Amino acid sequence: MQLKLILSIILSFFLLTSCRQSSKKISIKPIGYFVTDYNSATGAPRQGRLVPENSGKIIIDSLYIDGLHDLDEFEYIIVLYWFDKVESWSPEVNPPESAHKFGVFATRSPKRPNPVGFSVLRLDSLKYNVLYISGVDAFNGTPVIDIKPFLPSVDIVESAKNIAAEIELGHHNEKYIRDSIFWK
Repeated sequence: MQLKLILSIILSFFLLTSCRQSSKKISIKPIGYFVTDYNSATGAPRQGRLVPENSGKIIIDSLYIDGLHDLDEFEYIIVLYWFDKVESWSPEVNPPESAHKFGVFATRSPKRPNPVGFSVLRLDSLKYNVLYISGVDAFNGTPVIDIKPFLPSVDIVESAKNIAAEIELGHHNEKYIRDSIFWK
């Protein structure tokens, strides 16, 4: 009986501390940066898809030009970037136009432990190392850390539960959600 208790305590301790102990150093290097009309003073749209006419550019470092081969075959891309202006994070945040606080992982807030942002952007054209994009929601100079093609066959998940949660929690108004679901 005591052995079970001791083993249970040891297992509990291991489980509680394993996340911290298993953390490895992660190194992320920017591959480029946004060129937009937005900055800390002007702000940026909450989600670029809310303002699809906003245009900008992404300048890719010449080291990565070969990685852009065939990207212009896609109309939409996923861009991962670093919220470099964020100075701290909060476990709970109050999104714009929301009546209550949410756990940060239930939001798209930039105030995260690792301030990684992502946008689904329209790739209007690609010229050498410059991506001309629309639906922009990032500040000028924001570091880009990765680009991936948007693939509807795997990137769209039809989920009534997620749609209901988005409406109930007030992440966007219901009209926007209903009008924009699944790229209609």
